[in-house]
Amino acid sequence: MSTRVVIADDHAVFRAGLRAVLEAQPDVECVADVGDGPAALEAVRATAPDVAVLDVRMPGLDGLAVARELRRTGPAGLGIVLLTTFDTDDNVRTALAHGVDAFALKSLPPDELVGAVRAAARGGTYLDPSITRRLVPHLTSALTTERARRERAPGLHALTAREHEVFRLVAAGLTNSEIGERLFVGAQTVKTHVSHVLTKLGLRDRVHVVRFAHRHGLADDGDIDSDPDTERP
Repeated sequence: MSTRVVIADDHAVFRAGLRAVLEAQPDVECVADVGDGPAALEAVRATAPDVAVLDVRMPGLDGLAVARELRRTGPAGLGIVLLTTFDTDDNVRTALAHGVDAFALKSLPPDELVGAVRAAARGGTYLDPSITRRLVPHLTSALTTERARRERAPGLHALTAREHEVFRLVAAGLTNSEIGERLFVGAQTVKTHVSHVLTKLGLRDRVHVVRFAHRHGLADDGDIDSDPDTERP
């Protein structure tokens, strides 16, 4: 079964190019492509696609406003991908708050853009790697103690000190390899900790950890090694 996609972008050349890239995939069908926000809403309502790919900046309604409306009134299970040339931090934070499934720069290689669409179609998430690390300063908690952080975020109190440490590093955008180097532990140990974090917090994947941290004002605040409760390897 093909993934049905609506594309909305006011740049006709990019829109046509993206459609060509997606339709070259055997499992993707573009059911509509439009050039503004109101037309995007109409196209989604008329065709009931699996995924809506939206430009952030469009006339009438921008992609963020369209995403917000689709989450409120659109088809259940619709995947939403936001594409932009302007990856401002405000756009990223707003997109995450509106439940966008994928946020990517238009400069991504075609296969990565296709991957973002496929991730959204299957209920997964995709966040442009160049964006993830830049989220960290905006994820820093305004709270001053670990206890306050854990009380603020549901389920965080269930993590061990080491799991909480791993959670903060994942939220900061570090890979498993980088976390292992930071904590002086092996790759399999990191994978185990990450798995426990996802299970205890009820999260699906690493991007959902970033979302969780963003929503609750949590992140690596630079003092990881100063926590007196931190377990040592």
